[in-house]
Amino acid sequence: MKQQGAHPEDTEGTPDASSRPNTAASETAHIDEVEGDEPLLPARVHRPSDLMRLLAGVLAVVVLLAIAAFAHGTTSGLEQDINKGTGQAPDLLIKIAGLASSIAILLVPVAFAIERLIKRDGLRIADGVLAAVLAHGVTLATDLWVARAAPDSIQEALTQPSPGDIHALTDPVHGYLAPVIAYMTAVGMSRRPRWRAVLWVVLLLDAFSMLVTGYTTPFSIILTVLIGWTVAYGTLYAVGSPNVRPTGRTLMAGLRTVGFRPVTASRVESGDASEAGDRGRRYFVTLEDGPPLDVTVVDREQQAQGFFYRAWRNLALRGFATRSSLQSLRQALEQEALLAYAAIAAGANAPKLIATSELGPDAVMLVYEHSGGRTLDSLPDEEITDELLRDTWHQVRALQSRRIAHRRLVGDAILVDRSGTVILTDLRGGEIAAGDLLLRMDTSQLLVTLGLRVGAERAVASALSVLGPDTVADCLPMLQPIALSRSTRGTLRQLARERAEREREAVLEAYRQSKPARAEHGAHQVVLDKPDKKAVRAEQRAEKRAVDEAMEEAREEDLLTQIRHEVLRIRPQAPVEPARLERVRPRTLISFIAGAIGAYFLLTQLTHIEFGPLVENAEWGWVAAAVLFSAASYVAAAMALLGFVPERVPFVRTVAAQVAGSFVKIVAPAAVGGVALNTRFLQRAGVRPGLAVASVGASQLFGLGCHILMLLAFGYLTGTEKTPSLSPSRTVIGGLLTVAVLVLVVTSVPFLRKFVVTRVRSLFAGVVPRMLDVLQRPQKLITGIGGMLLLTACFVMCLDASIRAFGDETTSVSIASVAVVFLAGNALGSAAPTPGGVGAVEATLTVGLIAVGLPKEVAAPAVLLFRLLTLWLPVLPGWLAFNHLTRKAAL
Repeated sequence: MKQQGAHPEDTEGTPDASSRPNTAASETAHIDEVEGDEPLLPARVHRPSDLMRLLAGVLAVVVLLAIAAFAHGTTSGLEQDINKGTGQAPDLLIKIAGLASSIAILLVPVAFAIERLIKRDGLRIADGVLAAVLAHGVTLATDLWVARAAPDSIQEALTQPSPGDIHALTDPVHGYLAPVIAYMTAVGMSRRPRWRAVLWVVLLLDAFSMLVTGYTTPFSIILTVLIGWTVAYGTLYAVGSPNVRPTGRTLMAGLRTVGFRPVTASRVESGDASEAGDRGRRYFVTLEDGPPLDVTVVDREQQAQGFFYRAWRNLALRGFATRSSLQSLRQALEQEALLAYAAIAAGANAPKLIATSELGPDAVMLVYEHSGGRTLDSLPDEEITDELLRDTWHQVRALQSRRIAHRRLVGDAILVDRSGTVILTDLRGGEIAAGDLLLRMDTSQLLVTLGLRVGAERAVASALSVLGPDTVADCLPMLQPIALSRSTRGTLRQLARERAEREREAVLEAYRQSKPARAEHGAHQVVLDKPDKKAVRAEQRAEKRAVDEAMEEAREEDLLTQIRHEVLRIRPQAPVEPARLERVRPRTLISFIAGAIGAYFLLTQLTHIEFGPLVENAEWGWVAAAVLFSAASYVAAAMALLGFVPERVPFVRTVAAQVAGSFVKIVAPAAVGGVALNTRFLQRAGVRPGLAVASVGASQLFGLGCHILMLLAFGYLTGTEKTPSLSPSRTVIGGLLTVAVLVLVVTSVPFLRKFVVTRVRSLFAGVVPRMLDVLQRPQKLITGIGGMLLLTACFVMCLDASIRAFGDETTSVSIASVAVVFLAGNALGSAAPTPGGVGAVEATLTVGLIAVGLPKEVAAPAVLLFRLLTLWLPVLPGWLAFNHLTRKAAL
């Protein structure tokens, strides 16, 4: 086999007669020689299907144990019914079944191992032995857990008194049956029908005899099977399965079995590696006595490529927009053959299928007449004529006339031969009797494919000349990234990044061109020594206007928008609203995950709290005050953000965005969710992306500085509360020394120093200029600083009111101590990776309040009330605000 990047164009004839072997022996030797240099395949592969089966097995075990734990009545009734039914079996049948199963359970694995060794498949036997050993270890661990630590309900479901000793219990998991199941699964017996039938007969006989004799329970049998099955697939995924992908020798032999006499075969590299699994491996094969062939080989390993991506597409998109992610090799072979015959019957130019065959149990082969030519992606621009574009649309119209959807009309699926004829390839993923939506998706995909090569105007014009205005206009609702192929979406993203880079360069160039004028004007003002504030403001407005004009001139429409505009020129009334192709939107999925996580953490924190005494002893006046302080914090947060945004942004909507942030905090760490939401909000409010990021970064940077200063200041005051002198506390001194040591360590280690310098430099590159802009507006600066101080004060007063709601005069602590505890807990919560700092904040606040002298009986409920008011209760209003702002296109 020889590596090759495209179809050879100079091999359309037969090889020279002088090169042909003259004898059968020389023919065999020649074929062995050309089997060749295909890329070295890995000895083992990790199949996603094995991982999915592993996860399914683990889930089944969890569900089984949950049923055994919580449905005790059901399990007891089931066991009684089974025991009653099996108890009527004849004793002779029971004895025969027990003897046969005991012998067969040992002989069947040995016989299968001998059969595999004869066929030189020892790797599978080794995998089976490893899986059996691991399964035995898992059964021992399960037996030990059930006997010593499992709930009584699980123990009763998995065990019963042993018939031989009423004081002993039967084994929860059968130590010999689970390893046998793991062994037989790992060696691949399920792919061999006869061995599989024998195995199931043996397992059923063994389970029957064990149940009748009272040595097991139904749940024990099911758990044993699940453990063996799960361990087997876990072992296969961890160590990998032997690679059974057919080699070049297998391909040559397969071609000979269907009547061909191959001489050479060359691997044709796929142009798109991300979708190669859907297309199969391609070979160019020359024959002794005939034109060359194009051969496609599809195996199980290639089908596994992109499995998780296809599974996500099937979950996220509606059924009509997706294709099956789980397909057998026989189904893949039949689908591609059917589509090849149907395309030719429809009058379209497609590769002619002349033979199909299986290459063993794990691969299939499809043989086509050689088409030759080059793909649309490889053609130079000057060769893509209007006639070629129209010919492409004619082929698509022929398919659609018979309701055939191609599903992948990208550049490398459109072949142009030497005569300029267009041939549609890669029909494997298509669909027969397709609906209107799929046909419209094909049209939109081809519009984008051609638009990427020749521009939107020519692509739309060629489509209109063949399909007509109505058909082209009907595809506009499908003109959205999610309806396009994976490779096309990647190309569009790359073009979007290039457009954004060009826009940035244009703005920077306009800024640089205005710089000499500003310097000249500044020098003139210095000479006159009469700075004019109005002139300075006018100059700033002119500079901003020049930058905006430069950005407007540099702004480019994306390809999808250009195609829409071209179609709307012909059909102004055409529908442009995107069709709903998504079954599950990412926003909906995030909302569901947020609700689940929030409910889980809330329930885990509330299960150990006795609410009766807390409600009876609470001071509801202080609870109301805590609620007011919590509500006021959102106004303060809006002030803290807008103080670093020179542009005009609605204040009320900014407050709503801060309320929405209380919902986002549930699904993201506190230091991440709020930053992303505020950045998105500012961009939607009209602030340019770079400036929005800089504004939020400036707010965060300034807030960090204020946080550290307030922590040191309140810590200092806390240390002087009980002493007349103003000497700082040991905690503050220790903290300062710790910071100093960390600074010395970072500056002395080159790797750490480079890391910190790089991060700080990138931060100051965008944030510091934004802060300088804010410094020129004193009102904005006062608003930002005041908002930060007010935000901290609201939280401190909320925590203090929560403490007073459950305490009295003898258990109160000073405001300075409360501030230190809150600032420390907030800092740790921002660094914690949990959503909203859950766990870290509660622990820090509780321990901190106890450390400053508050009793545990007061500290715990106070922290709980504080977190309820500032984290959990605002989730519902935050969700409502999030959805409202999303509908208003403000997020």
